[in-house]
Amino acid sequence: MKFCLRWYDRLPSTNTFLKELLEVDSQLPSGTVVATREQTHGRGRRGRSWLASANENLTFSFLLLGSCEPQKLPAAAMAAAVAVAELLTQEGISADLKWPNDVLVNGRKICGILSEGVPGGIIVGIGLNVNMQNAGHIDQPATSMLIESGSRHSLDELLEKLLPILSGRLDEWAQGGFSRVRKKWEAHVPNIGKMISVRDGDAFREGLLAGFGENGELLLQDQSGTVSPVWAGDVSS
Repeated sequence: MKFCLRWYDRLPSTNTFLKELLEVDSQLPSGTVVATREQTHGRGRRGRSWLASANENLTFSFLLLGSCEPQKLPAAAMAAAVAVAELLTQEGISADLKWPNDVLVNGRKICGILSEGVPGGIIVGIGLNVNMQNAGHIDQPATSMLIESGSRHSLDELLEKLLPILSGRLDEWAQGGFSRVRKKWEAHVPNIGKMISVRDGDAFREGLLAGFGENGELLLQDQSGTVSPVWAGDVSS
């Protein structure tokens, strides 16, 4: 996949801005990337806020267009999560993946990913905590590359390193769906075969994490041995 990168000093939300660009220009090419040095009204899953002070975190969104069955689209964000985990590994930080698309370090969130449907495809937004010095303002256990490594990182250089990795994982996904990135995904998931709970609104389920289906859905095994797919929810161990 070929990316076309646009940097901005300050944006409310890279996902929202990219959607607005697409509304104005319906010919916007697949692979358009919008990155900002400061994000003031970023959004995570389930309406959570994801903010980034100036030059603190890497926040960007990319446009992915093309004919694809709707049930296969969510796995594009999972492929993106794999790419982030691989980047962190290259930077000396061991990362885990939490379904559906969070990246964790030592059980604390370092990266969140949000995908949103648009006509003809999806927009995927990525927020990676880079130079954040503390996580007291975040409503869940969180960390950053600075906290984990003790070193600051250039946002420009990190994105330059990440985009080729991301391109490779998205190409694999485009060629064969989640099955093409399954092994790479599962290599970063530490709780396969262990008890987990999944909450989706008022619904709550427990069971063994049996693995992941062909479109990236979580497979939950109950006490009777029956395996059921789970398409949405928050996972906890």
